[in-house]
Amino acid sequence: MLACRRETIQQSSFIALLAALLANLSLSPVRAQTIRIDTTPSRAIAFDPDKALGTSLDILPANTFEKVFTDPILKESLSAGWGPISYRQNTELTIESWHWNPNGTWSDAAHQSGYFTGSAEPGTEPLRESFGYSLPHRGTTRSDGGAHEFSRLTDGDESTYWKSNPYLAQKFTGEDDALRPQWIVIDFATAQQIDALRISWANPYATKYEVSYWTGADAMNNQGAGYWTIFPSGGVENGTGGTVTLPLAEAPIATRYIRIRMTQSSNTCDPHGASDPRNCVGYAVNELYAGNFTSDGQFIDIIKHTPGQAQTETWVSSVDPWHTAENRVPVRIQTGFDLFFSSGLTNRLPAMIPIAMIYVTPEDAANEIAYIEKRGYPISYVEMGEEPDGAFMTPEDYAALYLQFATALHKVDPKLKLGGPIFTGVNEDIKTWADDRGRTSWLGRFVDYLNARGRLRDLAFVSFEHYPFPPCEINWTDLYREADLTRHILQIWREDGVVADVPLMITESNVSWSLTDPMQDTFSALWLADSVGSFLASGGALYTHSPIQPEPLRPGCHGFSTYGNFVADEKLDILQHTAQYFASRLINLEWVKHGAGVHQLYPADADLRDDAGHVLITAYAVKRPDGDWSLMLINKDPSHSHAVKLEFAGGQGHASGHFAGAVSMVTFGADQYVWRPDGPKSHADPDGPPVSSTIDANATTAFTLPRASVTVLRGAVR
Repeated sequence: MLACRRETIQQSSFIALLAALLANLSLSPVRAQTIRIDTTPSRAIAFDPDKALGTSLDILPANTFEKVFTDPILKESLSAGWGPISYRQNTELTIESWHWNPNGTWSDAAHQSGYFTGSAEPGTEPLRESFGYSLPHRGTTRSDGGAHEFSRLTDGDESTYWKSNPYLAQKFTGEDDALRPQWIVIDFATAQQIDALRISWANPYATKYEVSYWTGADAMNNQGAGYWTIFPSGGVENGTGGTVTLPLAEAPIATRYIRIRMTQSSNTCDPHGASDPRNCVGYAVNELYAGNFTSDGQFIDIIKHTPGQAQTETWVSSVDPWHTAENRVPVRIQTGFDLFFSSGLTNRLPAMIPIAMIYVTPEDAANEIAYIEKRGYPISYVEMGEEPDGAFMTPEDYAALYLQFATALHKVDPKLKLGGPIFTGVNEDIKTWADDRGRTSWLGRFVDYLNARGRLRDLAFVSFEHYPFPPCEINWTDLYREADLTRHILQIWREDGVVADVPLMITESNVSWSLTDPMQDTFSALWLADSVGSFLASGGALYTHSPIQPEPLRPGCHGFSTYGNFVADEKLDILQHTAQYFASRLINLEWVKHGAGVHQLYPADADLRDDAGHVLITAYAVKRPDGDWSLMLINKDPSHSHAVKLEFAGGQGHASGHFAGAVSMVTFGADQYVWRPDGPKSHADPDGPPVSSTIDANATTAFTLPRASVTVLRGAVR
C-alpha cells in the first residue's frame, strides 16, 4: 500500500512539474517588449547623487555602540555606496530630552534640574556620545521607550504630575492661550458608560476647559473619522483648581475616549517655584479619575492607577521638558557630533542634522548649531523635531514651536535650511481632528499657520519617512504598488500647499517600520531600486535609505530579519550582505556616479503587464555627466525572464536612438540570492554577487532581464 501511494505521488509530482514547464513556455513572451525613453530635454529631471541619494545613522544600543565605529564596520558601511548622511534624532520618539552635549547648564544649577542648555563652546574632549533624559512631567503612556516609562496622570501617585510645554503658552507664543489649547485624552480601550470625571489639578491649572466624548473610529490613529462632542455639563468657565468632581451628563454616555481641552491658564507656579517663568505657565494635573455616579451619588472610578504600562492609557498634547540629572537613560546612545563628523560616515559631504524640538528649549537647539559650526562641520539641512504626527501633536502646536526654534537658529546662522515635519511613514495624507473651519489635513494646516504669519520662508524643505508596508501583511504583489505609492504621497504633500520650490525629502526608509522577513528576500532589492527610481522620477529631492550601520539579525514578523545592508550577529560581526546591499551598490556604483555632478533623469515607459494588469517592468533612464546612458530596469515577474528592446526618442522630428557598441550589463536577482529562513541561523544561499557582462549592442539588440531582478545597462546611445 505504501509503495503504491509513493508511486502515485511520484507520478503526480511529474505531472505537476510538466504542467509548470508548459505554463512557463506558454507565458513566456514570444517577442521582445520595447521600452521607450523620452529624450526630450524639457522632460529631464536634474539631480546630483551626492545630494539626492543618501543614508542615515540612528540611535545605537550601548552594547554595540563602540563596534559600529571600528574601521572594519565603517569600511563595510560605506561600501554600499550611498552619499550624504542624515543623523536621526531618536529621543523624541521615547519622550525624552536630548543632551546633545553632556556639558552645559541647568536652569536650577544648585539642584541639577530644570531646563538644560548644552554648551555651544567646543571643549578639550570631543563629543563621542550623548543621551536622552526621561521627563518627570510626562503625560503619555505609550512611546518607543518601552515599558520603563508611563503617564503621571494615572500612575496612582498624586505627588507626581503632568505638565504641558511652557513654550506653547502665551508668554512664549505671543498669542492668546485659546489659540493653543492643550488637551488630555483618556483611552479606556473599550467603550465605557461615562457620566463623571474627577480632576486633581496641580499648578498651573485650567480656569477654562471643556470635557468631550468621541464618536467615530479610533480617536488617535484615525482622527479624521469621527468628532468630539462636549458632554452636556462638560464646560467649565471659572475653574479654581484643587480636586474637582464633574457631573458630565444626567445619564451615562458610552464612549471609549474622553478629552479635556484647556484654553485658559491660572498661570500659577508649579512646585519648582517662581524663579523661572516656565514653571508658571501652561497646565498641570496630578491625577485623573473617570467613571460614573451611583444612584445615591457616590463616584465610581473605573481608571486603573499604576506606575507602568498597565495603567489606563492617556495621551497629551505636549510635555514640559523639565527634568533632572538623575533622569539619564544610559542604554540607548546618540552618537556625539565630533565622532559623527570625524568617523568618515559623512563621505566628506554636508550632513543633515536634527535639532530636538518637542522636549528641549530654543536656546539648547541654537547652541547645538553654534557648536557644530564652531567645529567647522558642514551642514546641508536642519530637521526640526521628530515625528510630531506620531506624538499626536496638533499642527498648530508644532508650528508654534517651529517658529520659535527657527528664530533662535537663524540668529546663529541666517543661511540655515530648516524643515520638517519628519512624518512617520505614511501612504496617505495625515488627518488630524477637525479645527473650527473643518480642516483635517495636518500638513495643510501647518503650512497655513506659517503662511498666515508671513513665515513660509522658514520652511526650506518638507521631510518624511517612507515605510510603506505593514510588516505582517507583505505580499510579492506589493512590489507593483511601490512606484504609485511614492508618486502619490509626493502629490499629496503638494496638494496640501507645499509650493513647488520647496523640495520634498525622504529622510528615513525601508520596506516596513518593523522587522519582517521580506527585508532579506530579493523582494527588498527590487523594492529599493523601484522606490529610489520612482521617487526621483516624481520630483523628489533626497532619498535616504536606512540605516548605514549593521544591526543584529533578530526576530521579526514571519522570521528573523534585520534592517539595512548586513546580516550580522549580536556582536555586530558581519556574516553576509543582504539583498538591499547589492541593490544599493547597483544604484550607487552602476546606475549613477557619485562625485561626477549633475545627472539627467528621463521618462521611460514599459507597458508589459500580467493578466491582473500589473506593470511587470519599470525603467529609470539616466544620462550621466560623461554622456553615457544608464538604465535601471526592474523585472518584478517572479517566474519569468523578459527580453526587452530599447528605443531612445525625443519626440516628433527626432530620429530614434539606440545603444551602440559595448554596453555594460549588471544584474542582481532571484538567481543570485535566496534567503533561507532558519531562526537565528537564517542566511542567504546563494549570497550574490551580481552578474556582470558586456554586450556588443545595435538597433536590433534585445536585452534579457532575468526573473525577479534589477539590471543596470550602461553605454553610448547613437
